[in-house]
Amino acid sequence: MLTYAFQVLKQSNYDEVASEEFENIHDLFAAILARGIAQQLKQGLYREYISECENLSVMRGKLDVPGTIICKLQRKQKITCKYDALSENNVFNQILKTTAIILLRQPSVNVNRRTALKKVMLFFNSVEMIEPSCIKWNRLRYRRNNQTYKMLLNICYFVLVGMLLSTDKGEFKMATFLDEQRMSRLYEKFVLEYYRYHHPQLRAAATQIEWNLDAGVFHFLPIMQTDITLRNGEKILIIDTKYYAHTMQVHYDSRTLHSNNLYQIFTYVKNLDVGNTGNVAGMLLYAKTEENITPDSDFKMGGNIISVKTLDLNMAFADIAAQLDKIAKSYFGEKA
Repeated sequence: MLTYAFQVLKQSNYDEVASEEFENIHDLFAAILARGIAQQLKQGLYREYISECENLSVMRGKLDVPGTIICKLQRKQKITCKYDALSENNVFNQILKTTAIILLRQPSVNVNRRTALKKVMLFFNSVEMIEPSCIKWNRLRYRRNNQTYKMLLNICYFVLVGMLLSTDKGEFKMATFLDEQRMSRLYEKFVLEYYRYHHPQLRAAATQIEWNLDAGVFHFLPIMQTDITLRNGEKILIIDTKYYAHTMQVHYDSRTLHSNNLYQIFTYVKNLDVGNTGNVAGMLLYAKTEENITPDSDFKMGGNIISVKTLDLNMAFADIAAQLDKIAKSYFGEKA
């Protein structure tokens, strides 16, 4: 799922990652970071101007009067200067180092991956570590000279935020991977990128649907944002991915589909199918759980097909791909 969610992994530098077997998610993260950082080292670590304050023998930058006075009182033949210097010790490299060190402390990471991470960390001696809780992820800004960091820091985000971190005498330990909300987002991104990569003719995208209003002010209406919209000619399939611990709702021992999910997908379909052509279909795609009942139904509502399907992720990837291919073929035919 990660290899599709992060399209950058399809670069030649990560080809070996796809061919290796990983027993756990920590191993995959360590392999991606080791190769990604190694590639970044070839291009050079990102540097930015950092404010420095230092006692020097010659003038540099601006004179810091209070610091210089202290030097004179201590009979030091120095002046205190404040200046800006290009440094590798910035938040981008600090996040990389912190994540790598945390992964190195995990006993579940393969020895080869540990060795690879240790090698690249030799070039981070001048970089300090950073407290994960202090990272302002929403304030990170990517420019032309640090654009290659984007995927690597996304991986770091999954490690530092997606995984539950606990402290025991200052040592970070990894707990379970991702909560339901973040897994839901990853699942959605995976399905979208799979169709983009393997079925480009379906023009997979996460699109917004306009409200089909006869009259009235629409400014206060909520935005209708689809997870995945597939198009081929006049035919459109809207897929809404759902990752729940329980795919069915229970009421007095009666199991039914989540009503809100059905209302949502039906609303998407009817507002997109402006002329009631029936060419727009909707699908709720649940990730399979350990429950005995798995949704697999097709309905025709108001002239449009609404389906509820289940994707089994506990299979070899070839079988997962076959399930996704079948969905496209069943609606769009051989052209998909």
